[in-house]
Amino acid sequence: MTFSQLEELKSLADPDKAAGMASYHKAPRTYLGISVPQITDLSKKWRAELDVEARVALADALWQSDIHEARIAAAKLLTQARLRPDEGAWALICSWVPDFDAWAIADHACDAGQRRLLANPSRIDTVETWTTSEAMWTRRAALVITLPWTKQNNPKPQELEVRDRVLGWAAAYVDDQQWFIQKAVAWWLRELSKHDTPRVMAFLDAHGDRLKPFARKEAGKYLAKR
Repeated sequence: MTFSQLEELKSLADPDKAAGMASYHKAPRTYLGISVPQITDLSKKWRAELDVEARVALADALWQSDIHEARIAAAKLLTQARLRPDEGAWALICSWVPDFDAWAIADHACDAGQRRLLANPSRIDTVETWTTSEAMWTRRAALVITLPWTKQNNPKPQELEVRDRVLGWAAAYVDDQQWFIQKAVAWWLRELSKHDTPRVMAFLDAHGDRLKPFARKEAGKYLAKR
């Protein structure tokens, strides 16, 4: 595997922006100062040039570089609904989860993982193991990667099972006082409230008083408008 793609990324580097990004994201790694739209354009080009196996290999190499923009590009290489075969992509995304240490990279990786979960919902069993991790970012990822199950207007029984399963995880999270966990619970509930008000109201009735005030407010953001 050559790193010609990494060189393409580096050719777009902006040192002034990189310094600002390092200060903002705080995670200790190299930043190039490249915008997400620029990364998206490059990733689309690489996807068109490579078969699935080569994309997975490139994503692995980019991730291992531990460069902020390269890790986002790695995730974007695997962010597509139709990816066959996808076992290698799913395994690679799962291998990234213990490396999560900041929201931006984690969310892009979870965005890729969402497609693989939708393609094979039985993979939710693997995600459930993350909910008891000692690592906060791993626990958070369990909610971010399952966000698609907040969005169905007419969910099938199997989709409702997943929805209720994740709400069970969220209920176990409400006593976790870490800001990013509280924010993730609120995010999941807020999105679900757009499509399933009764479940969100029931959750808040049962557990809302144990959420931090900002999270309780965020979770109910759209309920007052209904």
